[in-house]
Amino acid sequence: MSTAVNESSPTGLSPASRRQVLKALSGLFLALFVSTLSSTVVSSALPKIIGAVHGSQTQYTWVVTATLLTTTATTPIWGKLADLFSKKTLVQAAMAFFMLGALASGISQTAGQLIAARALQGVGVGGAQALVQIVLAAMIPPRERGRYSGYLSSVTATSTIGGPLLGGVVVDTSWLGWRWCFFLGLPLAVLALLLLQRTLNLPVLRRENVKIDYLGAALIATGVSVLLIWVSFVDNSFAWASWQTAVMVAGGLALIAAAVWVESRAPEPLVPLAIVRQRTTALAILGSLSVGTAMFGASVFLSQYFQLSRGRTPTEAGLLTIPMMAGILIASTIAGRLISRTGHIKPFVVTGAVLLTAGCAGLGVIDHRTPMIFLSAAMLCVGMGVGMTLQNFVLMVQNTVQLKDVGAASSTVSFFRSLGGTIGVSVLGAVLARHVQDQIAKGAAAAGVTPTGGSTDATTQSPAMREIVQVAYGDATAQVFLLAAAAAVLAVVAAVLLKPVRLRSSLDLPEKAAVPAPRPVAGTAD
Repeated sequence: MSTAVNESSPTGLSPASRRQVLKALSGLFLALFVSTLSSTVVSSALPKIIGAVHGSQTQYTWVVTATLLTTTATTPIWGKLADLFSKKTLVQAAMAFFMLGALASGISQTAGQLIAARALQGVGVGGAQALVQIVLAAMIPPRERGRYSGYLSSVTATSTIGGPLLGGVVVDTSWLGWRWCFFLGLPLAVLALLLLQRTLNLPVLRRENVKIDYLGAALIATGVSVLLIWVSFVDNSFAWASWQTAVMVAGGLALIAAAVWVESRAPEPLVPLAIVRQRTTALAILGSLSVGTAMFGASVFLSQYFQLSRGRTPTEAGLLTIPMMAGILIASTIAGRLISRTGHIKPFVVTGAVLLTAGCAGLGVIDHRTPMIFLSAAMLCVGMGVGMTLQNFVLMVQNTVQLKDVGAASSTVSFFRSLGGTIGVSVLGAVLARHVQDQIAKGAAAAGVTPTGGSTDATTQSPAMREIVQVAYGDATAQVFLLAAAAAVLAVVAAVLLKPVRLRSSLDLPEKAAVPAPRPVAGTAD
């Protein structure tokens, strides 16, 4: 089918074109939903999964981190490939990686096999998340794209926040089992591939003498991986001030510095530095880092809070996050329509960043007895903030670059959002673990009781010890969200400093017209 855009009309797409675009985007949205869902569906089921494969606490962390790591490291690579090759083929390749990883995860027998399979799955997740935004930019002008970015935010956020709910239902259903956390995504992925094949048709712009920056890709992926591995293990396997920290940080920064040097000289750079240096792109990167930290932190740590501090089941913990999902769906849809109608985007980004900060600050004062109405209000603010900022930072960057660079620009912002989420989960998780351990030790000493079955396992404790564990997790979760609120303040700063722009109604920026030479004045030398 054709997905032609009516560029002559300043009001955007005709009703017929909108139906065609939505039909073409159906496979993309389904691919995005199932790939993003896979990143969070294990959060509620992970304790049972690790027990079944006889994994350690370190391997517990790496089941999640492995996917985030490969997703983050490969995002800019997918984005650059989208500027050079068929976007449709690349989306299908990403889904193939995803399905192979999901199948391998579901049949894993050991924790090491599961971590390797999750890393493979992350390659496909990175491709789907980056390429969906790029294909959207190749089909729809920025002015009209606001409406569809709202749909995109809803899909991404619903799958991110809804993952723990689905995982809880799966592990609470006796006849399913934890392996279905991975198998359930396979039919949806196959359906997404079929829809993509039937509905998505984009022109392929053939470019001669294409040179892929393999060295830059290797340096960026390796440098980011080293730093993320350090973030995952620091303060757990080794101290902040240790030789391991010195080696990993120095090595990671050296690799990143080498990547910047290579990118500045490559004919086809993976991350065009000229785009990154632009004010809008730099501020969007800062805002995306903050939003990623808050969004992934909320999806991971709220589920844990409801289970360990409030005594809820995995399914109930997922259901209690519905206010956040509702906020994301409502805010992203309404903001997207208003952006398309007015052409103005900055007011919505600023409002979303403020709401995100306020919601995280509200969650920063909770404890194990906080009324659910207060929790719901704070989660609603977080959801609305994510819904109004998640895709709109990307949209602002897409509005400032030419169509030939939209893949690299979009994936760069998505890369830093994933990076923020990965660092956020690792760092905030380390802070939570340390605070819980300290609080339990102090509480147990003061009460004269001894933990049994593991100091953080509330289900095997005496009533007195169970109360101590619930208090510890309530206070620790509040500390985590205070840090998330501090990170969200950076999103407010970035949003305020963005230049007010009006989204253009054309797919591409107009070519710069040649400036005619001034006519010589009579009586002067030519």
